[in-house]
Amino acid sequence: MLLSKGFEIEMYTGTPQGEIVGLSDRIVADLNGFVREPDSRNVEYTTAPFCRYESLLCELLQPRQRLRQYLKELGDYTLIPGSTLSLGGGDRFYRSDPKNPYHGYIEKTYGTKVVTASIHINIGIADPEVLMQACRLVRLEAPLYLALSASSPFFNGQVTGSHSTRWQVFPQTPEFVPLFESHRHYIDWTQEQLAQGTMQNVRHLWASVRPNGDRRPYSLNRLELRICDLVTDAISLLAITALLEARLWQLISDRGLDPLHIYRGDPQKLVHLTAENEQAAAQSSLEARLTHWQDGRSISAREWIEELYDQVLPIAKEKGFSCFLSPVKKILRQGNESLRWLKDYQVHGNLEQVMQKAIADTEQEEREMAENLCHPLVA
Repeated sequence: MLLSKGFEIEMYTGTPQGEIVGLSDRIVADLNGFVREPDSRNVEYTTAPFCRYESLLCELLQPRQRLRQYLKELGDYTLIPGSTLSLGGGDRFYRSDPKNPYHGYIEKTYGTKVVTASIHINIGIADPEVLMQACRLVRLEAPLYLALSASSPFFNGQVTGSHSTRWQVFPQTPEFVPLFESHRHYIDWTQEQLAQGTMQNVRHLWASVRPNGDRRPYSLNRLELRICDLVTDAISLLAITALLEARLWQLISDRGLDPLHIYRGDPQKLVHLTAENEQAAAQSSLEARLTHWQDGRSISAREWIEELYDQVLPIAKEKGFSCFLSPVKKILRQGNESLRWLKDYQVHGNLEQVMQKAIADTEQEEREMAENLCHPLVA
């Protein structure tokens, strides 16, 4: 039996020319399975948790196909890849629900810094103490998953110089989130933040990784990796997920991998080190120089991922999902979306052309994949 996996996918809606247009109020009213974000220009759907990767593939593709069909009924609209407002619109917030006070707080406090699109990967872990161990380990290695997924090199019609502009601007809230030493520590810390007002509610914990469940902070059943940029290619997303799951199985079989068991210094230093690694990965993704949390050595994100891949490949083979892990190697060879888009930009020198090609390519690839792999369900 594999761990259960589910995704929260945020995507922009707009035109084939790359203009991002707010349509979430109409989408949510007319289509089941979609929810609105504070800004109307992106919309979210969530997949049910499945253990089998084959099932997850169609769970990712089918809602998107339904959404694309609906958008065409509204007009010349489509889905736009990338995790930032690539071609413009970063100067104004478009409220999706003007009557929602929490949305009002977000607009007033953060503005368009939160108007991003991303993938949240949820992995089921029932034991709360094992979950805390998993959160500690994945928190320190979250920059690697950002490096694999980076897809936001543009903002407001400009090349930003960052591979994940989203993660460089997205507000980390609260400002300092510790490595939770136990479930009790997480409960007490959350209650303290709510009392102090640094968190508006239990969802207002915006860090790279967080414990999740039906009644946070008390009832928990999954790890939520929140750092990844939007990965439009379902095969690549499942590969990143497979790397994460294999690492978690490694921890489950060897609790000595818990950072609090390995690291003998002040855990706060690990948090600061990881924050620096996150920013380096946001800046340069696979090319970033990171500091390895276990031994302090300088290592590129690409080299670290290759090391991790080699460690967990036997586990993925044993569990029967190594074929879904193997596309990680393709991302390392060919680059993430940011690296590929920047390469196209260097050749053509036209940002609009790069994004328009990405929009068209994404739609075609999704349609072909859905027809070939989920044909009985989308016919």
